[in-house]
Amino acid sequence: QVQLVESGGGLVQPGGSLRLSCAASRSLLRIHAMGWHRQAPGKQRELVARVTSGGDWNYADSVKGRFTISRDISKNTVYLQMNSLKPEDTAVYYCNADHNFRDYWGQGTQVTVSS
Repeated sequence: QVQLVESGGGLVQPGGSLRLSCAASRSLLRIHAMGWHRQAPGKQRELVARVTSGGDWNYADSVKGRFTISRDISKNTVYLQMNSLKPEDTAVYYCNADHNFRDYWGQGTQVTVSS
């Protein structure tokens, strides 16, 4: 079982930046993968970024070059640095853990990009 606690969402202007944090209840090295997903109203939830315990990263094409997922192993925490934000990035962002063939989810944090 993995408990996830997210923070860092908020309102930001287009072109601005936010950093989301997700603290896990166990070592990231014992979780197969950690990721960030987002869901906008009326749209399906989509994968934004993912990192495996082995250090492999992948990103949605829409965020490549703008978002960076990173890990602090000592803090059991994964981050999503979001730069050059666009209005279409507006969504609820969810932290995800892939652990022992099950998905675990954080409570979600709202990111709103608007002038």
